[in-house]
Amino acid sequence: MAGNMQDIKRRIRSVSSTEHITSAMKLVSAAKLRRAKNVFDESNKYFRAITSTIEDIFRTAEELPSLYVSPENAKDKKAYIFITGNKGLCGAYNSNVIKEMEARLAADEGENLIFAIGSKGRDYFARRGYEIRRECTIPSETIRMKDMAPIVDEIFDLYDAGEINSVQLVYTAFKNNLEQEVKTVQILPIEAAAASEEDEYKPDVEYEPSPLEVFNYLIPKYVSVQVYSAVVESATCEHAARRMAMENATDNARDMLGRLSLFYNRARQAAITNEIIEVVSGSEALE
Repeated sequence: MAGNMQDIKRRIRSVSSTEHITSAMKLVSAAKLRRAKNVFDESNKYFRAITSTIEDIFRTAEELPSLYVSPENAKDKKAYIFITGNKGLCGAYNSNVIKEMEARLAADEGENLIFAIGSKGRDYFARRGYEIRRECTIPSETIRMKDMAPIVDEIFDLYDAGEINSVQLVYTAFKNNLEQEVKTVQILPIEAAAASEEDEYKPDVEYEPSPLEVFNYLIPKYVSVQVYSAVVESATCEHAARRMAMENATDNARDMLGRLSLFYNRARQAAITNEIIEVVSGSEALE
């Protein structure tokens, strides 16, 4: 009985130590989540401004380069940019993106190019024999837009050369602190339904030297900002998922501590009862 009580006490100390760690990680993730959400909101303003300008040009320009709207002579090959984290302990955040990527690659016949942002996804597909065309594993807390330049520049070179005909972005979209979802969006060619719907549209802005020149200038910035915005949004989702995972782990540890304390008290009470019985039995034997 004494040995059993010692085992329970060791287990209580171990779970209590884990509870302190997960509680601290929850607080750290909550602080990082607030900072990441602020950066995400700011980057979204810039992205919406560029997107609004491109949609405006779609409605006003008489002719746009078909390469960025509907490529005709490109190979039937896609480029995928997928975003995961560099760390674990964030619930199903990384595995959900990986599952989506596996489903996309399985559905697309032929060879596709993979660009990985985040070491978790990169390691997963590298271990399974996939070739990672280019990678970026800079921590989400310090990553900047210029860090996306090597990936974006190579994608533009491949797209302009006709080596790929589509660029897909797989990432985690932020809904709220409790809910996130994996999304796949097409970056290139650009899809803009408004191009044929606003027949009587009158622009408030005149583009010089021409809408086409402004369009060509904005396309690289549009893609760069969209990738960077997805990285920042994914980082926000990662911190939200980790905060929730650590909160659940802390709650589970506290529940386990409650059960272990109950078991310990029962074992201690049983040991005391046995000692009383032994004392009483010995006293009766002496009479």
